[in-house]
Amino acid sequence: MPIVSIQNITQPLPEPIRAEYCNTFFGRLRGRMFTRPIEPFRGLLMVQHHDDRLEASIHMFFVNYDLGVIWLNDRLEVVDTVVACAWRPFYAPCSPARYVLETHPQHLPAFKKGQKVSLTHV
Repeated sequence: MPIVSIQNITQPLPEPIRAEYCNTFFGRLRGRMFTRPIEPFRGLLMVQHHDDRLEASIHMFFVNYDLGVIWLNDRLEVVDTVVACAWRPFYAPCSPARYVLETHPQHLPAFKKGQKVSLTHV
C-alpha cells in the first residue's frame, strides 16, 4: 500500500503520522484486524468515495488493542475523534467523513474538530 504523511496544520505534531493509504473495499473491510498493535506515528488511512457517516463507520472485531480514530471530511477538516476500544462492534462519526485515520491513541489530543490536516504522498 502507498504511504501518506499526515500533519495537523492547525496544531503541528512533533513528527508527521505515516499511514498506509487504503482505498479498496477489502482493505477498508480488513482495516487493522489480525494485526499487531500500532506503533506511535504510524497509521492506516481509509479513503471513502465521498463524505458519508455510514461508509466512514468502523468496527473493531478481531482488533485486540485500542485505536485513536480521526475522521476527516473532503476538505481535510477533523469532524470527529474517538478512542476505539478493542472488540467493540461499531463506531461512526458525528458528521459525514471521507477519510478515517486509525492511529495510536496518544495522538487524539492533538486533533480537534474543525482543525485542518494535510496529506502528502510519500
